[in-house]
Amino acid sequence: MTDQTARPRSFSASVPLKGRIAIPGDKSISHRSLMLSALAVGESRVTGLLEGHDVLATAAAMRAMGASIERRTDGEWRIHGVGVGGLLQPREALDMGNSGTSTRLLMGLVASHSITATFVGDASLSGRPMGRVIDPLAQMGADITSSPGGRLPLMVRGLAPAIPLAYRLPVASAQVKSAVLLAGLNTPGITEVIEPVPTRDHSERMLRGFGADLSVEADADGTRHIRIVGEAELKPQMIVVPGDPSSAAFFIVAALLVPGSDITITNVGLNPTRAGLIDVLRQMGGDIELVDPREVGGEPVADLRVRHSALTGIDVDPAVAPSMIDEFPILFVAAALAQGRTTTTGLDELRVKESDRLAVMAAGLKAIGVRVTETEDGLIIDGTGGDPLPGSATVAGHLDHRICMSFAIAGLVTGSPVTIDDMAPVATSFPNFERLLEDLQK
Repeated sequence: MTDQTARPRSFSASVPLKGRIAIPGDKSISHRSLMLSALAVGESRVTGLLEGHDVLATAAAMRAMGASIERRTDGEWRIHGVGVGGLLQPREALDMGNSGTSTRLLMGLVASHSITATFVGDASLSGRPMGRVIDPLAQMGADITSSPGGRLPLMVRGLAPAIPLAYRLPVASAQVKSAVLLAGLNTPGITEVIEPVPTRDHSERMLRGFGADLSVEADADGTRHIRIVGEAELKPQMIVVPGDPSSAAFFIVAALLVPGSDITITNVGLNPTRAGLIDVLRQMGGDIELVDPREVGGEPVADLRVRHSALTGIDVDPAVAPSMIDEFPILFVAAALAQGRTTTTGLDELRVKESDRLAVMAAGLKAIGVRVTETEDGLIIDGTGGDPLPGSATVAGHLDHRICMSFAIAGLVTGSPVTIDDMAPVATSFPNFERLLEDLQK
């Protein structure tokens, strides 16, 4: 599915970034809109869908399990669902490409249907452990056979009716939570996820939007109890996907770092479980203005005006990690140009993303001249106070789209060019990243 041809590219000191850009649709919402539309009875319509490799892997998998999914020439997607309980046996292995979200959430869907599905992926995805999803799904009755270490390729033999359970997340993870809730859709009775630390809540919002009987209660200590009533009947929806805040993050940091920059990013999703980076960058002194805040499809959105700012290093509160877990690589780049020291902790999950993002970012930052210390669960970065980084290095992206884009932005504020060994993986989440960057440099 994913282009295997390496595409190196160099990035160098930039002119001020100016103008307005629209970023691709939110990846998390795009995945879920396809999955739930495919389980609804009737036709759903989706606009603003992210058309990167990861989301297209989800679309292909839902087609393989019986849903009719069509992209019209105007960019609207139309999905005719099979109904909860109606997934069909796929004839071939489901190729997930590089998409961990597709894999984990679809494992949940398959787990409570009477079908068997084999999941395969590229080299990067095949190195990522799936044990955190396998454990609760196995408790619900699914028979899961994986490669050593709980990795792909793996086979899920679903059980219908599955066994409802109350599952306490051992580690904050929206993907594990979502997998259990999706399995609960076709499970008799009530399936409960107990979440000690809040994570992104797109699944809860969208499940309710499609008509599932889902409730959320919070204890005094903030622990959330998310309960879904099984054997649901989902109703088709019209969905407008907001811009992805994780994609916006790269341009937010670029504008903050490149002197003279003043940009506006339109229609950015600002779900409070996703907006941690903006809060942290503002604490560091970042000039980020929310223009025309509004609600689209049940999700808060706004246009973001971002201007060059002198940043100051901070100790990042580990409690914000779940709300910006994918944005830490680009935050590390911002920290490298800040005045003073930035300390991050509580980032164990970054070691099991598309790459070990702590180790990979530490190595790449050192290569371009950043003073960085890698700890067990974070990075400590001593910034330049706004002075350009040395650069003059080739950085290994490790087939990780967010690593590649983070170092592309770093290259805009270096004395000598930074070369990323392969920009091809960026197509998994942000196919027009380089074109938008060039538009802002004109």
